[in-house]
Amino acid sequence: MITKKSIAAISVAVLLLAQGAYACDYPERLRDIPDGKTATRDDMLAGKKAVESYLGNMESYLSCIEAEEAQAMISLGAVNEETKRQRKGTFDKKYNAAVEEMNLVAEEFNIQLRAFNAQKK
Repeated sequence: MITKKSIAAISVAVLLLAQGAYACDYPERLRDIPDGKTATRDDMLAGKKAVESYLGNMESYLSCIEAEEAQAMISLGAVNEETKRQRKGTFDKKYNAAVEEMNLVAEEFNIQLRAFNAQKK
């Protein structure tokens, strides 16, 4: 006899297996943003390239977790709405945290760029 507990246990097992299928790696946060007050033009250009690379890696990560979530939902098949709602909530938090991190890194670079440009005046 299949009970609600059995279905829940199977659902959790499927979720864990599905997560390993894509193995989306969260990119390491960029930490070497040049200090705009002391950086050279070359330092700022290198910093810009590093930020662009980091943001590209994060975009790839976001695409990966979207695909991972879509596959997990397919693997789940017919599940109750509560399980779907919980998964969506968890996914949204994960996705939004990554986007927020991207925005923070970009803003940190922009602050240093403004400081760099202010030194030129």
